[in-house]
Amino acid sequence: MSLSVQRTSSHGSPTHVAIIMDGNRRWAKKRGFKGVFGHREGAKAVRRAVEAAIELGVEHLTLFGFSSENWGRPGEEIASLLGLLRLHLRADLDELYGKGVRICFIGDRARFPIDINDLMLEAEEKTKCNQSLYLTIALSYGSRPEILRATKNIVKSVIDDKLQIDELDEASFSKYLETGSSPEPDLLIRMGGEHRISNFMLWQIAYTELYFTDVCWPDFSKADLEEALSAFQIRDRRFGS
Repeated sequence: MSLSVQRTSSHGSPTHVAIIMDGNRRWAKKRGFKGVFGHREGAKAVRRAVEAAIELGVEHLTLFGFSSENWGRPGEEIASLLGLLRLHLRADLDELYGKGVRICFIGDRARFPIDINDLMLEAEEKTKCNQSLYLTIALSYGSRPEILRATKNIVKSVIDDKLQIDELDEASFSKYLETGSSPEPDLLIRMGGEHRISNFMLWQIAYTELYFTDVCWPDFSKADLEEALSAFQIRDRRFGS
């Protein structure tokens, strides 16, 4: 189901698209498979999303793949997810590098095994000069913990005389967030039929356009992204004015 929008004014394509990659387990269940099968197919959809974003001129793409709350899932599922993450960090890095993709990870990395942290760092280091697409992958991520960590770092900067409290405004606060090097999302796409934000980039999406679709993430295609971009282009973005 596509979101119905009323034409009020038109503008260009979004610079930054964020996607909540939801529906892997529901997709698998409908087909009589275990949830891990849906996660495997969802990993393939990541590649399609990256390719589509580059072809359609998106400059920043943020993918929400694993939340801080997801650690509460069954141990077997967590182990499968970590195995998939290892596999694709190793298998896809050279291809992403060749496509000019710059990779950045956000979230609480301390909860991941050392080898996965090493693979994340390797991906970030290898692609740091690429410019075709800035790909941010949110893993073990939650917006409330992110905001709390930023607040603690701000307090520390004030105590250490690195920041004057009167200098703190929305722009400077944003720099303390993990997404400080990216513009705020213009468009947030929620896959899988749910209509909630799920603790994702709460500060950053204050004026982001939201687009909800029943398409589950493993079925994601370039056409789905094109449809979302078309809906965005006829939104009336007033930013409170």
